[in-house]
Amino acid sequence: MNFSLVLLATNPKVSSSPDIMGTIQGLLGPIIGCLVMFLVIFSLSLIIWTFRDIRARTQDFVSQILATVLVALFNVGGLFIYLILRPRQTLAEIYERQLEEESLLAEMTERQTCTNCHARVESDFQVCPSCGQKLKRSCPKCERLLELRWTYCPYCANNVGSAPMPGNMPGISMQGVPPSSSLQGNPGMPVSGNRY
Repeated sequence: MNFSLVLLATNPKVSSSPDIMGTIQGLLGPIIGCLVMFLVIFSLSLIIWTFRDIRARTQDFVSQILATVLVALFNVGGLFIYLILRPRQTLAEIYERQLEEESLLAEMTERQTCTNCHARVESDFQVCPSCGQKLKRSCPKCERLLELRWTYCPYCANNVGSAPMPGNMPGISMQGVPPSSSLQGNPGMPVSGNRY
């Protein structure tokens, strides 16, 4: 024991080494404590993030619990497994996609098309501009456009079911054509000669 005291008194390097070790041990405790605290907070944040993420992706309670327990048990490894297995889209993304699909479907059903050639037509067209199919007729009393299947005019309450539809052939309008009696020659025969 005396020898070690003499050695410490004569050699200053030996006496300063326990001070350095004490200083390192004094600093090592808080550093390890901070590192452990960081790892605990990081693990808890992974668990909380996983729980929030799975809740945004599914309403299945069992899946939510299993994903959270997986990350709680295996930490970063569990997070990687969860990221591989989790649903691709969130519930909000699925809802937005459904709204877009419904709006497209509603837009397609609102578009009117020709029953013959399926070309797009407007609501005020009497005939299809592509194929000449008769789409609507005008009321003889108020001259508003009516559907071909209507029996009564909804605007003036006129009975149009018994009224003859102009132009029996699809796409041929009889407006502006003189009656057949005023044509020269046989009414059933085409008119010959120069028309212009």
